[in-house]
Amino acid sequence: MWQLAFAAISAGGQLMAGKASRDAARLTAYNIETEKIANSAMATQQANARREEYDLATSANLAQFAAQGRDIGSDRSVQAFLERQKEIVGKDIGRIGTQVQMENLKLGSEAAQERLRGSTAYTSSVFSAIGTIGEGIQRYQQTRT
Repeated sequence: MWQLAFAAISAGGQLMAGKASRDAARLTAYNIETEKIANSAMATQQANARREEYDLATSANLAQFAAQGRDIGSDRSVQAFLERQKEIVGKDIGRIGTQVQMENLKLGSEAAQERLRGSTAYTSSVFSAIGTIGEGIQRYQQTRT
């Protein structure tokens, strides 16, 4: 009879360990998803900072061109310079977006893998518990006879 009781206790422990692993994996996945949100917010801040740099630099350049007596509206070299700066900032902001997108894809994959790991640990604990109960029943029947 004790064999059955010990088997039940052991099976219960296996199930609790599996559930704890699953819950820990879910928490880790949640934290990873939270990191994705933080990454997106940081990328937005970086892009805004880059736009502000561009705006300040453009204002400074326009002031310098005006101080040199250059006609900002019709000077082709000034227009080419300003267009090139706009192109550069666009590429910089595009790179920021691409980097955060790639990082967020990676993090999303990590979160999914973590959830799967937890689910697998729980499923494994269920099968182990069933096996433990089966062994307990078998031992009990052997000692009974």
